[in-house]
Amino acid sequence: MSRTAHTRTQTAQQAGAPSPNGDNGNGRDSRGRFTTGNSGGPGNPYAQQVGRLRTAMMEAVTEQDLREVVEKLVRLAKYGDVPSIRMLLDRLLGRPVEADLIERIERLEAALSGKADGTGDQTA
Repeated sequence: MSRTAHTRTQTAQQAGAPSPNGDNGNGRDSRGRFTTGNSGGPGNPYAQQVGRLRTAMMEAVTEQDLREVVEKLVRLAKYGDVPSIRMLLDRLLGRPVEADLIERIERLEAALSGKADGTGDQTA
């Protein structure tokens, strides 16, 4: 091993990178993947609290309450309240950026599948 390669390997190991030669004690294999039995970490420390708050909100808001809030939002949108219009359209149709992104992804997928099946159709 050259001196430069040896130095790079030492630096990577000191930085906690996966060992190129097997399990280095951090729960990953030689390819950097989690090994069997590795929990993957503690997760989101606030997830339980958020879950309890969501449950409390769902219990406090009735279907009729939600219906009244939506009716008010629709009324405000009909009267020309721009933030209400935006919120209503975003909730019903999705944000324009997301729709555009999905369309672009579908075009790319079509172009790639055309390439893969030999048709050569690359219209995207």
